[in-house]
Amino acid sequence: QVQLVESGGGWVPGGGSLTLSCAGQESIGAMAWYRQVPGKQREFVALISRDGNTKYQGSVSGRFTIARNEANNIVYFQLNSLPPADTAVYYCNEPLTHSWGQGTQVTVGT
Repeated sequence: QVQLVESGGGWVPGGGSLTLSCAGQESIGAMAWYRQVPGKQREFVALISRDGNTKYQGSVSGRFTIARNEANNIVYFQLNSLPPADTAVYYCNEPLTHSWGQGTQVTVGT
């Protein structure tokens, strides 16, 4: 497995923005972001392929942007126009190796 470390979570008022980062210890392939709230299954949010193609869950399309910096093995996740419903623990994932980060809490205030 690949070690993945997320950062950038926190509290933000409704309508605000956050940028999450996921740093890999080595060169990474396709990367994804998932999120989970207590009592619910972890859900897919976004994915970026090795060559930069992206895919988003419908509810975040147009508000969230996933991007990668190959030189630094970092994947970024820009979250905009956040409503309280986006409150969750966000996890980065490398599908090829089934690797997960430790998660970072995003809390959106009312």
